[in-house]
Amino acid sequence: MLKVENLVVRYGAVEALKGVSLEVPDNSVVAVLGSNGAGKSTLLRAISGTHRLHRGRIEEGTISYGAAGREASQDRNGGLSRIDKLDPAKTVSRGIVQSPEGRRIFGRLTVDENLRAGGMNSSASKSTRAETRDRVLTLFPILAQRGSQRASLLSGGEQQMLAMGRALMASPSLLLLDEPSLGLAPQIVEQIGEIVLEINGMGTSVLLVEQNASMALRVAQYAHVLEVGKVSLSGPAAELAKTDQVRDLYLGHGAEEISGTAAVGRSQHLTRWTG
Repeated sequence: MLKVENLVVRYGAVEALKGVSLEVPDNSVVAVLGSNGAGKSTLLRAISGTHRLHRGRIEEGTISYGAAGREASQDRNGGLSRIDKLDPAKTVSRGIVQSPEGRRIFGRLTVDENLRAGGMNSSASKSTRAETRDRVLTLFPILAQRGSQRASLLSGGEQQMLAMGRALMASPSLLLLDEPSLGLAPQIVEQIGEIVLEINGMGTSVLLVEQNASMALRVAQYAHVLEVGKVSLSGPAAELAKTDQVRDLYLGHGAEEISGTAAVGRSQHLTRWTG
């Protein structure tokens, strides 16, 4: 489980996260919705430890993680250990891997070389890495067909699949996905959503950051709405899809496809944050 408590992150004088708290249970998909500037990418950077590369700093709060089958120093926080002071490489070794916004693939390298790069930090044996690669190529068969092709020549959807596949090469127990639908055609977005479900079905938890609420709420069990660095609404994804706030701001005419019912005002399962 991942547990974020009262997290405050700054870039210089700018407070990007203002006391954010959330959890990602084992074997779950949790979505974080929000517009540009809400703090979604900052949240993932803080979890992965890459916020320092962007001159960010954690001023308050804690980030703790524990996954079954992982060796980790445990404290008294329910079997979780703090990771907010770790560098990115050590965070990966704990089983947390980020697939960043905008793909960030190595365009001059081939597809195969990108995948090998994703597993470089793994301490797994050569045979285990080969098995992981086979699973990734089964999940993304187009990558097997494009193995010797330069990554920069892939389509946008193929590049996103490569970015996700590269992250999976590290065999994460928790995958951080930052805007995987960004810039993709609707049919490709739907395909990405199905792949997220398949990844979760293989035993990997997913923290999915998205502006595309329609896709995110379909695949997530639980969701949070982030506004200007604060969590404004939390609850089961199906319940959030019915709220006026989420329907008006993020779903529009696509809301009926998710909820199948008329909008509701309040639900006993939702938490509204104020202050």
